Amino acid sequence: MTFRDLKWSILVRVILVFATIIAAAWFLVSGLYLYFGLIIPVIIYQGYELYQFQHKAVNELDQFVESIQYRDFSRHFDEKHAPSELQSLRKGFNQINSTFKVISKEKETQYQYLQKILELVETGILSYEAETGEVQWMNESLKKMLQLPYLKTIHSLSKRDESLYNDVVALKPGEGKIAKAQLEKGSFKVLISATAFQTAEKKFKLVAFQNINEAMDETESKAWQQLLGVMTHEIMNSVAPISSLADTLKNRLEKSIPDLTNKSGAVEDLEVGIETIKRRSEGLLKFAETYRNLNKITQPNLKKVLVRDLFESLYQLMQPTLDQKNIQLDIVLKDPSLAIEADTSLIEQVLINLLVNAIEAVKDKSEPRITLSAAAIQNKKIQLRISDNGSGMPEEVMEKIFIPFFSTKKTGSGIGLSLCKQIMMLHKGNIQVQSKIDEGTAFILQF
Repeated sequence: MTFRDLKWSILVRVILVFATIIAAAWFLVSGLYLYFGLIIPVIIYQGYELYQFQHKAVNELDQFVESIQYRDFSRHFDEKHAPSELQSLRKGFNQINSTFKVISKEKETQYQYLQKILELVETGILSYEAETGEVQWMNESLKKMLQLPYLKTIHSLSKRDESLYNDVVALKPGEGKIAKAQLEKGSFKVLISATAFQTAEKKFKLVAFQNINEAMDETESKAWQQLLGVMTHEIMNSVAPISSLADTLKNRLEKSIPDLTNKSGAVEDLEVGIETIKRRSEGLLKFAETYRNLNKITQPNLKKVLVRDLFESLYQLMQPTLDQKNIQLDIVLKDPSLAIEADTSLIEQVLINLLVNAIEAVKDKSEPRITLSAAAIQNKKIQLRISDNGSGMPEEVMEKIFIPFFSTKKTGSGIGLSLCKQIMMLHKGNIQVQSKIDEGTAFILQF
């Protein structure tokens, strides 16, 4: 309605100018020069007035276009103090601006809402332009996950983690892959999946990163528990009768010795053989019983425990061994009030196991040193750390040390670290290892 009024206003002016020109032409043809001379100024005025009106309308339109171009929908065009012929035009501009303002607010609200959702999810999200690799957006979860405060292009990732970069770039839209993310303090498995979209003639790639270390650890732990349960059950069921039968045969042989001749030493051989069968079967039963410990822990008795009490108890227990082997133990605890929700006996078992391993690792060092520390980190999590300056271990060993039965020691059972991992999982936490050859090893318990 507003612009229709403006159209009629222009049309009336044009008709009046046209009518005045016709009248001037008629006066001229009729020889009425006096009237012709009088009407000429009227024509000039009408032309000037039409030009002024058009000029003002163009200026108003320029200002409106400028506000649209810069998305300045807050600009208001004064209707009351405008010339009467421009009031309807300014009213129309204000109506359009108001509509754009509402749409802009709705889009901004939706954008902020989506931003907050993406910041809350634990999945890392990265969007970059497919052709140039320029990163358009990455959420806080991804920054924390990869410990990257900023990423200008996807190619910059190759400087931090070339293996992960290659996996991300090679990943096709619609595909998923389990990759390994390498950080300064360790590595973890991550599930990456990609999709693609196009806007404004530009193609973008959206990649989601999901840390699956804990999920895989839990699945792996359950699988090992089931396997161990079956193995120990079958071993004990099979070996127990053999041990019992060997013991029976040995007793009967001892009673029958007076009635037997031992010219060729056959009786002695039988006695030694039966004793060997008995001893080895009992050893196998003890072995199976030991590994059943992995399945005995069900639910921890959680309570609030001060970390300083855990450290003090550990120090008092291990001090004689440390003094005997001339090993220096440093305890670093900046916050004496630091506490965790834990089963004291189980966590002490973990700490003792790790400290014993550290003592073994530094035995050949000229200045053996072990450090026990604790600190609060992001997301209200607490880390306990046992580090040593021992010989360290290669990466292929680090990947296997939590697997049951695996041990680098000749007399090791391979149960200790597996048990530590299971205990930490029962506490809804995790255990990680960092190590460098000839520099040392650190085990990190995160609650």
